[in-house]
Amino acid sequence: MTDTTLTNFVKESLLCGASRADTEKVLLEAGWPKDQVASALGAFAAVDFPIPVPKPKAHLSARDAFLYLVMFGMLYLATYNLGNLLFQFINMAFPDPAVVEYWEWTGREIRFSTSALFVSFPVFLFVASKLATQLRNDPTQRTSAMRKWLTYLTLAVAACIIVGDLIYLLNSLLSGELTVRFILKALVVGVIAGAVFAYYLWVMQQDDEVLAQ
Repeated sequence: MTDTTLTNFVKESLLCGASRADTEKVLLEAGWPKDQVASALGAFAAVDFPIPVPKPKAHLSARDAFLYLVMFGMLYLATYNLGNLLFQFINMAFPDPAVVEYWEWTGREIRFSTSALFVSFPVFLFVASKLATQLRNDPTQRTSAMRKWLTYLTLAVAACIIVGDLIYLLNSLLSGELTVRFILKALVVGVIAGAVFAYYLWVMQQDDEVLAQ
């Protein structure tokens, strides 16, 4: 959230005729973080008018909150079941003889994860496409607090999974307990979590670029 003092300063600076570039330069020299400066400047439209023109702020409706919760919920469900499905294929390729009723249990897991993917992933794509269209039509929705919180929560979860995956992989290596099955499962977790992290990090960077214009 942008500091009120900073926003007021930007408003007064623009009102006195200072350019956006000069205002940004002096604030950065004063020690203000670059993202806060960009956010404060982004609160005012870059239009030719005698006084600073505020940009409209995002209005979060119950419908938007519902769509974001459904989208991220379906994302978690789809990624979990994709990982579980790949795990079962790895189990089939490298079975564990110590597990009783191995093939029956693996078959149940495959059927359930496949069913979950067939439902959750199309729902995720549908809701994500609706929200993407909404963002194109109304760029101010990029400032939605619900969207930012859920996106950064997803980034945090993905980062924790990646770190945990690397820790377990390194621990197994040092303990001499690495197996082909373990390595493949670690790769599955790392690739899925890494893909989610990279995508939503790119989304946040795109938001910053659009809002800074």
